[in-house]
Amino acid sequence: MDKDSDHDKTSFWKKNARTVPGRPSPKKDVKPPSKSKQSGSTSFQDFQASVSDAWEIDDDDFCIISGLESTKISKKVSQSAAINVLNSHRFITDSGLPEKPVSFINPSTSDNVESTRYSPIPGRPKQMRCRNTPQDEDSESKLKRFEIYLSNTPTLQGLCELSWSGIPVKVRPIVWRLLSGYLPMNLERRNNVLERKRQDYWSLVDKYYYADHDENERDIKHQINIDVPRMNPTVPLFQQKTVQAIFERILFIWSTRHPASGYVQGINDLVTPFYVVFLQEYIPNNQAFETFKVDTLSEEALKIIEADSFWCLSKFLDGIQDNYVFAQIGIQKKVLQLEELITRVDETLHRHLKSHNVSYLQFSFRWLNNLLTRELPLRCTIRLWDTYLAESDNFASFQLYVCAAFLLYWKEDLMHQNDFQGLLILLQNLPTQVWSSSQVSLLVAEAYKLKYVFADAPNHLQSNRSES
Repeated sequence: MDKDSDHDKTSFWKKNARTVPGRPSPKKDVKPPSKSKQSGSTSFQDFQASVSDAWEIDDDDFCIISGLESTKISKKVSQSAAINVLNSHRFITDSGLPEKPVSFINPSTSDNVESTRYSPIPGRPKQMRCRNTPQDEDSESKLKRFEIYLSNTPTLQGLCELSWSGIPVKVRPIVWRLLSGYLPMNLERRNNVLERKRQDYWSLVDKYYYADHDENERDIKHQINIDVPRMNPTVPLFQQKTVQAIFERILFIWSTRHPASGYVQGINDLVTPFYVVFLQEYIPNNQAFETFKVDTLSEEALKIIEADSFWCLSKFLDGIQDNYVFAQIGIQKKVLQLEELITRVDETLHRHLKSHNVSYLQFSFRWLNNLLTRELPLRCTIRLWDTYLAESDNFASFQLYVCAAFLLYWKEDLMHQNDFQGLLILLQNLPTQVWSSSQVSLLVAEAYKLKYVFADAPNHLQSNRSES
């Protein structure tokens, strides 16, 4: 096995050695809460009061990241960050519109806590810019915190903790490269690694993209050529021929290097966040990327953006490759797990969906396959991926809780729909066009609460439901 492993490192074909996505990772022993924490008066606010600094990286109560024994995520940091987000959005939205009450689960007491939000009239989501508020990822204090941390010798653990609640646009490209494992933490090695990996990508393009293709490769290339022009049809950036050619090369090379899955529809959407983030490094004067003309960039800049997008996509998908193998069994398992989780969290909503013959597969398959990229405005997707990347190897399981929180967010609207057609139309066209990064921060905070509640009772990850 060791010899084979060594051989794989020099082999062209990429093999995924990570844990199977969606399955619980081995856990360290978690200290039970003290009696004072179990009292009826205990709340998340009490827990917040016991945490002095949301950005303290020296906490001694950590979660071990699966597969990286030296990398740990502080529960205190994540919990405190989640609480700050929830409290800041409890009474009004960033739009100033009145909110209607919705009950959320308190992970400390399992009681319902009244929280509020504004739910717009259901309709097909539009590709609009995700509005950022002063408290969001571009605040000067947060940017300064990142710049100071990156100027020293960062660790993956510290960077994950810092990035979980959002990354400023200015430093997001380098942070995403580091979190993806594409760029080494060692400052002295970075330039050499980047130069070599970028050359490697273009060698692959020359060798495989422009070579003679067999019938299967021609079919893959044909399907990619059909799917790419359909991406984000309302965003001018993705209708530019130069951008479409970039995506076609990235997707074809990825499918060639991953023959177990090949190209699967939906992977094209997953290139988009990486491409936009790395493109923003070269957009002057904070211009909107949606209308930016990429042909104004130099050929060297375009090559760098393309190569970095490819490698970061590859690293990102390594942990969820089961989603894209034959029959997409990874996603099918996650759909069953999502149904089991909702049954435990909100049986009322679950019974409402089932009573109208709504199958979870009919709406959640796309959520899981595309990682919510088609449900959210692109800028909101990028903010969500800040947290996904900060979850590192835990991303595969955390995504399940995000989808659960996303479904629960729309409970009130769903309960007002009393027929199959109305429910399915709403679930497939959720009105997220008014969402900002603030709503995404609230979503991941709710997802963390669900994860925290079920951390020691992960039976929903081992659903016994029939897959037939």
